[in-house]
Amino acid sequence: MPRFLHTADWQIGRTYQRFAPDDAAFLAEARLATVERIARLAAQRRVDAVLVAGDVFDAQTVSDRTVRRLFNALAAFGGRWLMIPGNHDAALAAGVWTRARQLGCMPGNVHLLERPCLTSFEDLGFVVLAAPLTQRQTHSDLTAWFDDVTSPAELVRVGLAHGSVGGILPGTVDSPNPIAPDRASTARLDYLALGDWHGTRRVDGRTWYSGTPEQDRFKDNDPGNVLQVEIAGPSVEPVVEAIPVGTFRWHEWERRIGIPTDVDELERDLASLAAGDVAVVRIDGKVDLNQQLRIRRLLGIAQGRVRALEADLSQLRLSPTEADIAALAADGYVGEVLAALRNAAPRQYEQQVPPAAVEEEAVAAQALNILAGLLLERQQ
Repeated sequence: MPRFLHTADWQIGRTYQRFAPDDAAFLAEARLATVERIARLAAQRRVDAVLVAGDVFDAQTVSDRTVRRLFNALAAFGGRWLMIPGNHDAALAAGVWTRARQLGCMPGNVHLLERPCLTSFEDLGFVVLAAPLTQRQTHSDLTAWFDDVTSPAELVRVGLAHGSVGGILPGTVDSPNPIAPDRASTARLDYLALGDWHGTRRVDGRTWYSGTPEQDRFKDNDPGNVLQVEIAGPSVEPVVEAIPVGTFRWHEWERRIGIPTDVDELERDLASLAAGDVAVVRIDGKVDLNQQLRIRRLLGIAQGRVRALEADLSQLRLSPTEADIAALAADGYVGEVLAALRNAAPRQYEQQVPPAAVEEEAVAAQALNILAGLLLERQQ
């Protein structure tokens, strides 16, 4: 009974430029740590092989050190690693896989299937039909040849490919690289291991996307898993188990502030975040000075607790009350400026204001925001 782990889309060497440098470095490092976890899991589960369905590396230009570190991360599992190039690390003549060979860092138990081929692992009870990418994008189905290839009847047939199953995936995917939705059936495959979609997804009983084992996008598509696949024999539908291995959870929130209890709800949301969370929070609406200060404090507390938190307050409008202004107790020139800005800013929220006036009033509102915020913070 062949038993293996199915994984894909490691994208080792990925950078996270939208985040602060220390967070970006930590997120990149986590991808290697997740591969190490997969290796330990493969050893613990005593699987026959690990199938990696493309995009081992994020780009052809990853450093030599990154290439070496990736293969070092496999050390805990001494069984077979079966890998194909995907669209990010296609098997180019002068690509990352050529460099890996030149560096001499690929262990002997790594089988790189970089050309369309049938490879027999008779001792393990299965054959693998591989459809690697030899260029980043193709508009033909590279798995079509599976239909015409025969293999010993007593061996399980496993397909390994990277691309987009037609009519199945929602939205857009990384590359066109089409795959027929009925390929497992037409090619008489017992299992088709796919990569490219970053979430775990069952296409049919014999066709699965494992998804990326370490979440890297703000999509709720069940990332962060590997699949354990057991096949009792040829023509027997596989038993598939999703196993969580990821470190971080990614959240993308939009929150509107209209009434004071909205800030209370935001506080509860932020309190739910933990050390293993990456979040982007966009907040809009209208607040008074105390609400604004409270929101900034809540965000600061959360940023100190989670892995990474980006807050976009560009659409959060400040509308200080008369009580706010009075409480600031600003006198002299500062008081005069504060009052002038208070009088200049409000009209930006009215309807049918001329565009030039809107721009001036937006500047006034921003200046009021800064000045009032500084004055309020000095009083805390």
